[in-house]
Parts: sequence; C-alpha cells; structure tokens
Amino acid sequence: MPFSRREFLQLLGLGAAGAALSGCAPLYTRLAGGPVSLTAWPDWQAEPDYPRLNRVTFGPTLAERAAVQEIGFAAWLEEQLAYETIDDRPADLRLRPYDLIEQDADYLLMWDPEEVQRPFKQAALLRRVYSQRQVYEMAVHFWTDHFNIAITKGDVWALKPADERQVIRRHALGNFADLLLASATSPAMLYYLDNQANVKSWPNENYAREVMELHTLGVDAGYTQADVMALARILTGWSVKERWMWGQFTFDESVHDDDDKEWLGETFAGEGQGDGETAIRHLATHPQTGRFLAIKLIRRFLADWPERDAPELVAKTAAAFNQSHGDIRAMLRLVLLDGLAAWPGPLPPKFKRPAEFMASALRQLPVETDGGRPLQAELAAMGQADYEWPTPDGPPDVADAWLRNLLPRWRFAVKLAHNEYQGTRWRWSDALLDGLDSPAALLDQLSHLLLGGPLDENGRQALLSALTPAQSNDLSLAAAALTAGILAAPAFQWR
Repeated sequence: MPFSRREFLQLLGLGAAGAALSGCAPLYTRLAGGPVSLTAWPDWQAEPDYPRLNRVTFGPTLAERAAVQEIGFAAWLEEQLAYETIDDRPADLRLRPYDLIEQDADYLLMWDPEEVQRPFKQAALLRRVYSQRQVYEMAVHFWTDHFNIAITKGDVWALKPADERQVIRRHALGNFADLLLASATSPAMLYYLDNQANVKSWPNENYAREVMELHTLGVDAGYTQADVMALARILTGWSVKERWMWGQFTFDESVHDDDDKEWLGETFAGEGQGDGETAIRHLATHPQTGRFLAIKLIRRFLADWPERDAPELVAKTAAAFNQSHGDIRAMLRLVLLDGLAAWPGPLPPKFKRPAEFMASALRQLPVETDGGRPLQAELAAMGQADYEWPTPDGPPDVADAWLRNLLPRWRFAVKLAHNEYQGTRWRWSDALLDGLDSPAALLDQLSHLLLGGPLDENGRQALLSALTPAQSNDLSLAAAALTAGILAAPAFQWR
C-alpha cells in the first residue's frame, strides 16, 4: 500500500533486524586488498567536477573523486576511454563464482533457466558497482539498452550471455559497424526479433524493421514499408543452428531470397549472405545513423531532450561519427568533453533510472554485496529488472518514465541502510564519528559523501526532525536513519 513521504520519514526511526553476512571470506577479499570500506570523509570543498563525474559513473566513489581532483576531469576521462589499460582484476575476481555464464549457449541450455539467469543478472550489477572501468561499463549499459533483448522470450535466456560477451562488451567502445554486424548475426537478437523464421517463402519483417527504426536510422529517417520488406528479403536465411552446435549463427542458403531487391535506392541480388552484410554496413555508416546515435548518447549522459537543449552538440557528434567512420570512442569523447565538461552553467537534470539509482547507492556508501536475489527483486519492483524489458526499444531514458514509481526506492533505502538484505552489508568505521558533535554534523558529512554537497535546508530539517530521541543522542544510531533519508531524498534521485 502506498505511503506518504511523512510516513517514510517516520520509518527512518524504526529499528531493523540486520542480516549478517556469513561464510568464509570471498576470494577477492584475500587477493584484492580486502573488502570495501569507508575510512575518511571526502574533501568536498574542492569538487567542482562532482556533477560531471556523477554522469559518467554509476555513482562516484571516493577514489574516483580524489583522482579527478588530482588530475582533472578531462585527463581522468581519457584514462577511462583507454579502458584496456585499467587493471580491473579486483572486479573480475568478484565474478569468479559466476563462470557459468561464460559458457556457450548449447551448454547453458542444459541448465535450469533460473540457474543461468540469476548469475547473469548478478554479474551485471556487480560490474556496475565494482568495476574501475566506469565509462566502459556505462557504454556497455547504453548498448545493452540500445540493442535490447528480453531473456523472457523462449530460449533467449540461454543465448543472451554470449550476446553480452561477444557483441556488447567486445564492441562497446569500438566501431559501430562492427558492433551492428555482430548484433545482426547474434543468435540472441535473431531469435528475439524472429529472423530465424525469416525465409523466402514467408519473409518475417520484424528484425528488418527494428534494425532500421531502433538500431540505426530512426523512425523518422524517411524509409518506407517497401524498404522494410526489401531488407527482410535481403536477410532471409540469417538464422540460428537448431541441432549440432545449437545457438550458433548460420546462413541457410536454401531459404534465402536471391532475387533482385530495391532497398534505399540500391539493387541487391546474387551475393547471398554478402548482400545482408553489405546492407548492415550501409546502415551502420548512414549519416542519419550518426544523428540518431548522437541524440541517444547525449540523452543518456546530458539532457532528456537533446534536439532542444543541445542542437549544436547533436550536429557535432553526428559529424564526428561520420568523419571517424563510426568510431564510438570518438563520439563519446566529444559528448563528454565538448558537451558534458564544457556545458555552460548547471547541467540539465537527469533522473536516475532504477539500475543507476541502486548502483550509485551501493558504490557510494560503499557496500559489500553479492548482487543476489534480494537486490534483483528490488530492481524488478523499481521497474528495471536486468535483461527483461519486454519491448525492443529498451528501457526509456527520460525522467517522465520513472517518476511515478518511487515507493520501491524508499523501501530499498531504508532496508539497505539498516543492513536488511542478505548478502549485502555496508560498513563504516566508528572512528569517522570522532569530531562530530551532533546529528546535524553527521548529516552534513553524509550529504557530502552521497550528494557531493549539502542537502537542501528543507530536506535537512525534515530528516533531523524524524530522528527518535535515542537516535538524536547517539550518532551511531542516527547513522542508518540519516543514510536512508539521503538515499530516498529527491536530490539523490538525480545525477
């Protein structure tokens, strides 16, 4: 049953059971320097780049904030774009228990779907929280949404892990033509959009329509229904192996339409699979594709309405795409430097989607977590369960789509701050309380930790007034309630 913000503030004063982690210390704590901990408050006085850092990470950690203060945002961003040079072994070690998802689809098909989907989702959350390659992981998340595939359809659950590994993660900061062709030959994508059933006797237009509308040109690019049907015919026979080596791409020449086809003003015929590859690369390098991708990238990192708020940046980013022949890194560098770093005045607001909201809370506290079922259930309740968005357009990237479902976020904030999730715990040293003489002082420090600056005065007073007398007299008791309050505060919902 929904409850008001006043009732939520009252909840902050309630005690919580707290589920302790158990078992042996995981491998990463023995090999990678121990668990995450908060040992010092951030030096918030010198952080003009915090808002920008908040846009290009899943919530900036203290280490990232310190690095940006030392070398500057632009230099830090260049290091992030050269992600291959960043040692990410501590994050990799956390994923060791989930090696099953590294297997091929025919092997995964022998398992129960839940046994594959669970570690697949856990790995996604853990990468967001613990990877040092934050810009790369943001790009992975962007392309996962752009080439959305729902694992709830048929046997896609067994095919998607390979797609994530061989398509999205391999090409996330590479060349868009390579990424698009990898996606076009991905069994997960072909199965999800029915191209495995696309044969010359009965062409299926589903993938052909979506690859133009959602992946490349955009719905307003001027192509026709005849172009959709022609591309469907060009891509007949692009399918998925059904028996030996199930789940691998195959081209079935026997069901391919080799007759002449007019598509986007060009004639295709006689080259079999080569015609399809030519068409895909034509889409990947089309000028309209550059504009479509520029708008989506700027929307993800900068503003909900790029055409209105940043038309010149849209044009420059599209030009960078065309001039670099689809180099994703070149586009992203321009969006994040010429756009984000050089934005005049305050940045346009961007509302955190559920995946960003949860990851930022876990990163910034910081938290030790296995990303298990309790957190996955909360993501689903917030409306963004990983790999389950039901339509090919992927989860929306504008605030209006998410503003009406805040109750699960409030619940998550309270339970996380009180350590009520099995497999998840946040720790901080009581030594941090030394020198703090009141809940107000503690709240200010927590605000700078989680928001990069002070909480607005109305919110500040509301949280302090919600404390019980016992919490007001004991900072260690006040810490959880105030932390939950900040995580649920309007300021933390935006990045």
